[in-house]
Amino acid sequence: MQNRRVHNANMSAVAGRMSGFGTQVDSATAANVLKNTYWLLGLTLAFSALTAYLSMGMAFNPIMHYGAFFAALAITFVIHKVANSVWGLVLAFAFTGLLGLTLGPIIGFYVSMGAAETVTTALGLTAFAFFGLSGFALVSKKDFSFLSSFLTVGFFVIVGAIVISLFVQSSAFSLAISAAVVLFASAAILYETSAIVHGGQTNYILAAVSLYAQIYNLFISLLNILMAFAGDD
Repeated sequence: MQNRRVHNANMSAVAGRMSGFGTQVDSATAANVLKNTYWLLGLTLAFSALTAYLSMGMAFNPIMHYGAFFAALAITFVIHKVANSVWGLVLAFAFTGLLGLTLGPIIGFYVSMGAAETVTTALGLTAFAFFGLSGFALVSKKDFSFLSSFLTVGFFVIVGAIVISLFVQSSAFSLAISAAVVLFASAAILYETSAIVHGGQTNYILAAVSLYAQIYNLFISLLNILMAFAGDD
């Protein structure tokens, strides 16, 4: 389905901008960054869910969809400039709210098709994957900085595949991209959580925005995969 294909391609593009591991910080500082990150992540997820709910009744409009998506993408660049000010918080909510707006019509469409259970399953799998991956990084305290190269290469490979998919209309290829995004987002969650634990990420706004993007990518890609196997492509 065209809506699903376009949306999947867009979600993959949000994936980049991971933080490199820098100077180590004390455990108290890392714990504080982690706490603030999860608080902000929870609030932005709730806000995104609200904007998605408010837009569920809207018909899918490519112009509005692309406008909201590219506005959100532009905001990620600005956030890095103002992440140490209150504007960083404002833009974090703007970013997640705009992406929520792009989710609403897609979810509403699938619900109207009678695929509400599939949407719920995708949401449950996303939550399970996030808490499992993030929890593993926290409990094991393993340094996942070695994933940096994989994420860099993976980002460009996925972007390249998305460009090709614009010219090659193939459900199998689209499904492969979704699977690749799931792997990429999973690795990015491990990397970002580990960066917080080991002091490589000390700004909770940037950390929350990065983790939100990966949760967003996971949900959309898992939804695409589940819909494909359900025969609703």
